Amino acid sequence: MSFLERLVTDGSNHAEWLQARYAGITASDVAKLASRTSIESTARNKLLKGVSGGGFGNAYTQHGIEREPVIAAWVETNFGIHPSQALYHAPNNRRHLATPDGIREHNGIIELSEIKTTNKPFKGVPRNYLRQIYWQQHVLEAERTLFVWEQHSNFIPVSDHPQWMWVERNERAIKDLVQLADELIERLHELADEQRR
Repeated sequence: MSFLERLVTDGSNHAEWLQARYAGITASDVAKLASRTSIESTARNKLLKGVSGGGFGNAYTQHGIEREPVIAAWVETNFGIHPSQALYHAPNNRRHLATPDGIREHNGIIELSEIKTTNKPFKGVPRNYLRQIYWQQHVLEAERTLFVWEQHSNFIPVSDHPQWMWVERNERAIKDLVQLADELIERLHELADEQRR
């Protein structure tokens, strides 16, 4: 099954996109699953935020939202990875969801992009972002992801172009994340049952 056949929503309707994300486990959820002990807090936080997706973030979040289309255009020009806001589900589990920042199929291989802004230099890919990347690779069956980051100082980019590196698929990491995500789904069901009582 092609990833195009697993489209949940194209992202053009933000409310619909939030509703669909709430129904499953996303890369943002998985980013918080550092270990089994983080399942409880992640489950409670997801239920607390509900369909609204929580608050509006802060100045750093807003800066990232504003810069992402600019960086995504740079990625498309330099790597041919098309910007995306679409939400997809995994081939074998409709609760496993991801919205990569960019996607392309190249010579039969799916490649993604993940875009971040930061006020601190990265020496490598931070672990929570790696979890997001591996989860997106799982959902989209992607072989690799272009991790792109733009560093800023007081919200002004410090370079004319962002930095980037390829992150190859890691089957062991993906297997571990799938197990944690399935345990998170189970815990969410339990908490929802408790709320209904």
